Amino acid sequence: MNMKKGTPAFGIACGAGMVLIAVLVMWIGFWKTLVLCVMFGLGYFAGAVENKRDFFKNTANKLIPDKEVKVIDLKSELIREQETSQAAAETNGSEDPTNNSEE
Repeated sequence: MNMKKGTPAFGIACGAGMVLIAVLVMWIGFWKTLVLCVMFGLGYFAGAVENKRDFFKNTANKLIPDKEVKVIDLKSELIREQETSQAAAETNGSEDPTNNSEE
């Protein structure tokens, strides 16, 4: 059975999982079902991720940038680009750099 994402078998498995969650919500309640799903996720993580230290280190590095990385201020960059393009237009003798029509 091909259980790749996007196949009918995967769709049936996801549908069955959602029916199971719905039955659990109706049977034992929302919060108990939520705790059960969180515990399942933690157990899956503990069993599936081989090197947990590297996983957390890589995740933290993605979420928190290095101090050496300069954060770009978009507003000041746009203003600087406009000033640069206006200076280039004045050097070329044109008032409006976006005006490409010839008179």
